[in-house]
Amino acid sequence: MSPRRKVDSAERFFAGDYFKAVTVAPRSWALAVIAGVATLLVVGAIAASTYLMVRHERDVESQAKSAAVLGYVQEFMKGFTAVDPFHANAYVDRITGQATGEFGKQFKDKRDQILLQVARAQPAEGAVEAVGVQRWNDDGSADVLIAMKLTTTTPDGKATVENGSRWVVTATQEGQQWKISRMNPVM
Repeated sequence: MSPRRKVDSAERFFAGDYFKAVTVAPRSWALAVIAGVATLLVVGAIAASTYLMVRHERDVESQAKSAAVLGYVQEFMKGFTAVDPFHANAYVDRITGQATGEFGKQFKDKRDQILLQVARAQPAEGAVEAVGVQRWNDDGSADVLIAMKLTTTTPDGKATVENGSRWVVTATQEGQQWKISRMNPVM
């Protein structure tokens, strides 16, 4: 670029009236409106995402709690229906340790009668056919509906007998452990 061109461009730049008031073009409100709308959309998206995340966490927690109570009730009922007359004392102690509330009181009151019935009974095994949470109670306990199949042998050992039963079992959480507080057969 030649020196003459530099001077010409400088003269054109500085040419004009320095004391003349320069009018500013009116500011466009469209950019401000777009920015405001975009901000509202972002805040709305964050609020909706937070709501969905909290709801998802509650659902996961509820499913985990339901799975825990269903697993416990299944194992309890397998043990409850698995009668071994040669280990009647261990059976009664195991059930007493997992009982609380109304069921625990009844089981402790009738402990000797139950011990005699178990000692005289034929060996039996229980299998869970179906299980589901019927409802959650206000105190945090759960009513679980469970269908069982009980398999026993006849006293002569030649035949196998299968019986079905349904129960509504109320499980209550005490600390970190579930316990059975009520058991009712369903007809």
